[in-house]
Amino acid sequence: MYDSLAASYHLIFEDWDASIARQARVLGSLLESARGAAPLRILDAACGIGTQALGLAMRGHLVTGSDLSEGAIARAREEAAARNLVIPLYTADMRDLSGVPGGPFDAVVIADNALAHLLTDDDVDRAARAAAGQLAPGGVWLATLRDFDTLVRQRPASQGPVFYDDHGRRRIIYQIWDWTAERHYTVHLHILLQTAGGWDSRHFTSESHAVSRHTLSSALAAAGFQSIRWMEPAETGLYQPLLLARLP
Repeated sequence: MYDSLAASYHLIFEDWDASIARQARVLGSLLESARGAAPLRILDAACGIGTQALGLAMRGHLVTGSDLSEGAIARAREEAAARNLVIPLYTADMRDLSGVPGGPFDAVVIADNALAHLLTDDDVDRAARAAAGQLAPGGVWLATLRDFDTLVRQRPASQGPVFYDDHGRRRIIYQIWDWTAERHYTVHLHILLQTAGGWDSRHFTSESHAVSRHTLSSALAAAGFQSIRWMEPAETGLYQPLLLARLP
């Protein structure tokens, strides 16, 4: 999905630049509390078009980005160049980060629900081990994802819609969720843009895994992480639950 979504991904946010800054404040503060002041060596292992990587780099950190989507990496390179940021960017699967240079890192970040694209528990285990392999001693894992333990009980059929105003023209974002198993669902992401000539409708689809907190915490523990801590939006100010863990 993300190769085709890359050009439109920023439209999911009401104001993408504001979200970049907001997430940099929250995530940067947590990472700095855990590992010290900037510059930290950070690997954003599911960087997409750069929502976290750009903001953390602007905060003064030494950020490397990787993502499975070549289209997303190409867009991230454009966005970094437009902001005069030096962010090495690579195409890589978060289940195998061995080919990403620049380590060992002080922190690995996997944000904006990217872990939901790991479709099996074994994939989650591999991602945890891959992150551990890129971290220096005392290194920190930071991930954000939906509250899937609640969502699997509710089994929502949709998310949104949300309505944004783009200088007098409407932008509507919503998702349809087709549950295919207890913890698996197909996402249909719809972006509707009001234009001078009518409505521009964009549709993207992807498979997702409603990863449980137990599954993720167990994977991190098995990979050698300690001090595994879940933090809720009310505590962090972020829109998703957040997980912090540390290597010895």
